[in-house]
Formats: sequence, structure tokens, C-alpha cells
Amino acid sequence: MRVQSLTLAAAGAALLAPTMSPAVEPLAFREPVVRHEGDVRAADLLAKVRDCAPVSRGRYATDDGLPATVPVCGTDEAVFWKADMDIDCDGRPGQYCNTRTDPLFSAATAFQQADGRYLSAERLPYIVVPTPSSVWNYRESGIRGGSVAAVIYKDSVQYAVVGDVGPRGIIGEASYASAKALGIRPDPRGGGTPSGVTYIVFKDSQVKPIEDHAAAIATGERLARLFVRGR
Repeated sequence: MRVQSLTLAAAGAALLAPTMSPAVEPLAFREPVVRHEGDVRAADLLAKVRDCAPVSRGRYATDDGLPATVPVCGTDEAVFWKADMDIDCDGRPGQYCNTRTDPLFSAATAFQQADGRYLSAERLPYIVVPTPSSVWNYRESGIRGGSVAAVIYKDSVQYAVVGDVGPRGIIGEASYASAKALGIRPDPRGGGTPSGVTYIVFKDSQVKPIEDHAAAIATGERLARLFVRGR
């Protein structure tokens, strides 16, 4: 979870500025290409989550030091929340996610691939759920590693899996690959978006192996259709 202060972010930018040519933008900072997955419309999914029946016993902050304003809501088929998107670059290091690009980088994720390796935030669209607490325990809602989520931003729908666990009191985070697919700047230092993201996680769903994104799309699209139809 991104808990980096603005002061630290500004200091990091100042240190990088003298060595970067303004005419050459790092690959990680280039404008992402929006990719819509499946044929279920964002508007139809959002219409199903207009009203909140809270399943959490309290609310979450979207970033460290901010007030707790975000409840986790539920239906018979899913849980959902509306928040920001911070960038999770944790897991296997790569070109864009490593200790050089992300001062908060961790080489581990809460869940692992079938081969025992940690997930790749660069390649796998995944979302982050809060560590179980008295506020909400995701396991009690039928959510686990590999559960399928529909992530909505503006008019785009992208399917992901639950791939990591974050701080107890903060919500609203997804992998580099998730942000990039939704057209959100994926830079872990200053990317993400402060609002406008809806996370819908389907209960009792699970992709095996967790790294099979094609399976996440197929499962997510099927469950999203049922969710929209109200079945």
C-alpha cells in the first residue's frame, strides 16, 4: 500500500530531475493504453452498486493519514468498494517494479503462483484487500487469493484477481498491470488516481492458477453477466 509522504515523493523527484532529459520520458511513465475486457458495460455494473449495504463494521481510509470514509459493501453475489487507486508494484522485480523505481518495493506478495513464485505486478492484473481486522475480514465474505474482481474506471472494465494484502486501515490499491490496463498512470512513485475506481469482488470465486489472466477474464465476464442480470 502506498503510504509514501508527499515530502518524500517531492524529494525523490528533485533527486531524479538533474539526470533526466526532459525530451526523454521513462518507459514506466508513458501514457498507458486503455484495454476493455469483455462485453459487460461499466454503466451496467455501476448501476448494480449504487446503494451500499455495509458488510464492514467501520470504514477505511484511502491513504495513510486521511480520514476513514470508505465502507465495504455487499450483495448476495459480491462485495464492493469505491475508492482511489494506489499502485502496488510488489512481487517479482522487473523493468518497472523494483527497488529503483519504487522506494516502498517488496519482493513478496501475500499470494503465490502455482510454481511458488510471487506474483508479478507488472504482468498480472491484481487488486489488494486490507489485512483482516475488526473492521472487515475478507475471508468471512467468501474472498480469498485468486478471487475474481471487476475493476471499473470511467467507461472501462478490467478483470483482476485478489493478489495481495495491504494495511488494516487502508483500501484502494491494485497492481501496476491493473492500472495500466485501465488507462491510469502506473508509476508507483506518483501514479494512480485519487478517486473514481470501483472494485467488485465476486464471492466464492477463484482462479487456479492465480496467474492465469485469461481464466480471470472468462470467469469475471461470466459472473459479471449474472451480477448485472440479478441472478
